[in-house]
Amino acid sequence: MSDKKRDCEAAIGVFDSGVGGLTVAREIMRNLPNERIVYFGDTARLPYGSKSKETIIRFSRQIIRFLRTQDVKAIVIACNTASALALEEVEKELDIPIIGVVKPGARVAAAATVNNLVGVIGTESTIHSHMYRQTIQAINPDITVFGRACPLFVPLVEEGWLKDPVTEEIATRYLKDLLDQGIDTLILGCTHYPLLRSLIRKITGEHVTLVNPAYETAKALERLLEKKGIANPGEKEPGNEPYRFFVSDAADKFKNFANSILPYDVETIQKINIEEY
Repeated sequence: MSDKKRDCEAAIGVFDSGVGGLTVAREIMRNLPNERIVYFGDTARLPYGSKSKETIIRFSRQIIRFLRTQDVKAIVIACNTASALALEEVEKELDIPIIGVVKPGARVAAAATVNNLVGVIGTESTIHSHMYRQTIQAINPDITVFGRACPLFVPLVEEGWLKDPVTEEIATRYLKDLLDQGIDTLILGCTHYPLLRSLIRKITGEHVTLVNPAYETAKALERLLEKKGIANPGEKEPGNEPYRFFVSDAADKFKNFANSILPYDVETIQKINIEEY
């Protein structure tokens, strides 16, 4: 096999603090069906949203070292917190392409807004990093960005309470301030949040454009692979596992969640000791 063919057939490494990044993996599966994926969920050390920048960078470096052992050709940080806090640092240390979820979502939001009032919801770390605001205002300084941390959304999603009255009440309270500001565009700035899209849409109404960074990241990855000449042009080989999943803990819980949202039946989850990397 030629080096070029081997490069094209290598997998995409995708990582997140846990299960939320599966929404990004889902969009890659849908939009790049020829690509293979190696996914790592850092379930032993979640949540990332309340940890320091130094810790997130250290975790990200360990995970990237593990993914490199799987011969990946590109890496997607499918975590808003790690994208905001670690991407810039780890990007300098890599010789393969790496992208996060913040920039693709920010670019689409900047293009979508008409009244230049954009809202972002996410974890406390993502909101306090102001990464979405900085990225959007670098594109268009006239845009005002309002952030709102929504720490209860992640446990509610993982509990499966996607349309529960309790979740709707909490979402209504979280979104009230942003809607009062008159936003016309809202970024779902945490990988769990696309699973609440229909409930959020119900609260915001049709006049607010919802930006799903998971989808936008998959499309950005597609463009990046084409640009680098490493997109996989062929079908995935039969018998060759197209999607592999690794976690640092709680494999059964991860598997149940994965099978509830992915268009693919996940049978095997491998647990590894990420601290060894």
